Amino acid sequence: MRTSAALPLALALALAAPDLQAQERTLVKTATVKATVDEVWKAWTTTEGIQSFFAPEARVEARPGGPFEVYINPYARPGMKGADDMVFLALQEKRMLSFTWNAPPHLPEVRRQRTSVTVRMKPAGEGATEVRLVHSGWGDGGQWDQAFAYFDRAWGGVLVNLEKRFATGPVDWTEWRAKVKAYQDAEDAAAAAKKP
Repeated sequence: MRTSAALPLALALALAAPDLQAQERTLVKTATVKATVDEVWKAWTTTEGIQSFFAPEARVEARPGGPFEVYINPYARPGMKGADDMVFLALQEKRMLSFTWNAPPHLPEVRRQRTSVTVRMKPAGEGATEVRLVHSGWGDGGQWDQAFAYFDRAWGGVLVNLEKRFATGPVDWTEWRAKVKAYQDAEDAAAAAKKP
């Protein structure tokens, strides 16, 4: 009889103490962009749109399971360009899109795994759109903490670039390309020098 009374009490305590339950770690970033929802939607769901604010090269097909590949370093070998092999999870026309995401190459333990990003957009007055980005699915400790800190900074920069894209025009990736090309050439030379 004691056991049956203890079970409801344990359940009641668990429900009454949500702070004792694990909290999902998420990154949330917002921006108000001076563009219509249609324009912001196209920026996130087309190759040309991604290249206008996010990265110098991309492969994007806006459909569930379609590629959402963002190449931060287009000169790197396949699998190391950035968000290689990422896919759209879901899309709700001009309202929401979600996709898989990975960590940068310098965090290989976490890079092999996937998190998820959801981007929501809604009108925010005449000719403006509120964009809300939520990145979730994080582990704890080690490289997970490093990746979390990295994207805490990086997603803010992506949204600033999105705002600039509509305020002053698409990003000119010329200087970035020169930097990553020089970096990649140095990496390739160092790797070739190590080969027997």
